[in-house]
Amino acid sequence: MAPESLSQIFIGTLLSNNFVLAMFLGLCPFLGVSGKINTAAPMGIATTFVMLVASLCAFGLNWLVTTFHMEFLRLISYIVIIASAVQLVEMFLKKTSPVLFRALGIYLPLITTNCAVLGVALFQTAREYSFLQALTFSLGGGLGFTLALILMAGLRERLNLAKVPNVVQGTALTLMVAGIMSLSFMGFAGLGAGE
Repeated sequence: MAPESLSQIFIGTLLSNNFVLAMFLGLCPFLGVSGKINTAAPMGIATTFVMLVASLCAFGLNWLVTTFHMEFLRLISYIVIIASAVQLVEMFLKKTSPVLFRALGIYLPLITTNCAVLGVALFQTAREYSFLQALTFSLGGGLGFTLALILMAGLRERLNLAKVPNVVQGTALTLMVAGIMSLSFMGFAGLGAGE
C-alpha cells in the first residue's frame, strides 16, 4: 500500500474521517457547546490547539518510549500531555477573555477527556505517521472538529427561529440534525479514492 500524501491525510481527516461526524468522537462538546456560533468557534479553536500540541508531543514521546522499550507508559503519558495543554488554554482564556471562559464553562476542562484529542495521539501512533503526517493529521482533525461544531451551531441557531413540533424539540431535534449531518459527511468517503 502506498503511503498517504499530506493532502490525502488532511482532506480525509477534515471531511470523510471527521472525528465527530464519522468516528463519533468528541460528542460531549459537540452537543454541549454547539448551541451558539460565538461559543462553538472558540471551543473548536481551543480543541484544535490542544490537538496540535498533543500530536506534536505524542510524536516525540512515542519515539522516546519506543527507544527505551517503555511502551506501557504511552497512554498515561498522552493523557498527561493533553491535560497540560488544556491547562495552558484555560489560563490563556481566563486571562485574555473572562467572558468567553465563563461561556465555555465546564466544556473547556472537558477537552482533557475529549476522546477526539486522545484519538489523534493514538491514531497517529498506530498508523506510524512521520512528523509532518502527524502534524497534518492533527490539524485536519482539529479543523474538522471546528467545522462540525460551527455547522451544528449554525443549524441550531436557525432551528431556534423555526416552528418545530413539541415532540422533537430540544435534544431529540439536535440528535436528528447530527445524524443527518453525519450522513451528509459520509458522502465524502470516496474522495480521492481514484488516485
